Amino acid sequence: MPGSIGTPTEWAVFIGVVLVMLALDLGVFHRKSHAVSFKEAAVWSAVWVGLALAFSAWIYVSHGTTAGTEFLTGYVIEKSLSVDNIFVFVMIFAALRIPDVHQHRVLYWGILSALVLRAVLIFAGAAAVARFHWLLYVFGGFLVLTGAKMLWSIRKADGGEAEGPPKLLGWLRKVIPTTERLDGARFFTRETTADGRVRRVGTPLLLALVLVELSDVLFAVDSIPAIFAITTDPFIVFTSNIFAILGLRSLYFLLAGLVDRFRYLKHGLAALLVVVGVKMLVADVVKVPPALSLAVIAAILGAAVWASLAATRREQAPAGSRDAAA
Repeated sequence: MPGSIGTPTEWAVFIGVVLVMLALDLGVFHRKSHAVSFKEAAVWSAVWVGLALAFSAWIYVSHGTTAGTEFLTGYVIEKSLSVDNIFVFVMIFAALRIPDVHQHRVLYWGILSALVLRAVLIFAGAAAVARFHWLLYVFGGFLVLTGAKMLWSIRKADGGEAEGPPKLLGWLRKVIPTTERLDGARFFTRETTADGRVRRVGTPLLLALVLVELSDVLFAVDSIPAIFAITTDPFIVFTSNIFAILGLRSLYFLLAGLVDRFRYLKHGLAALLVVVGVKMLVADVVKVPPALSLAVIAAILGAAVWASLAATRREQAPAGSRDAAA
């Protein structure tokens, strides 16, 4: 592909490996629906992160330090921004009362479609940026505004305005014939109407799947422009995105029960969007080395996680210990 470090063979091998891993995931390791345990999620998270790091090392060796650092930085950005999806997934599954045993199936098919969507958006974005350089300024301004909007929404939530259930849920129930009754792991079932007719309707799993896919569309609008601040190489943009998305399901099951502990993570993600947006806006004036970008991003996320865990420890400490510390 023009403007890409990836050769046709490398593209084909990467896509082939991804397809094989997806087939093994659902066809072998998760063929039967079950509640994913914390240990299983941790193992799979380690597998996906390990594969991404191994791929990063290969990029370093095959295509040089700059390309390797760009991939790693892009992966960290995409992985970090994907964490915001987890907050939405928790809300969706709670609103629709989806049992733990069926959540993996919903996320598998939702993320499978997200891979296709990301590929289309990435190739379209890369082609547009290559032809219209000024789009980078549009992306940069958009990211700054998105980060500021996210900070404002966090402030409103801290002021007592709860997010509530997904706003699209009521509209989807009107558009898509559905039932509130689960039918195992099926997305569709049959029900008898009052006049004796049998009709095919969607189950809550279908609604959850549609909401997961719609939420990824919204997050892709933020995350894909963000990585173009690091590199416009289609191979690096595509592979870093795919690795981040592939590990999203296991990351969800790893962190779903802990989201309340990471209260400042959204603050960090908002700051990340602003910093990346500013970097994109000044890219033609100030050249920021990839290694410095990676260090700044890691520092922002590390500070957000540290502040969240510190706040949780203070709240969980006995009253006497808090008084003594004060």
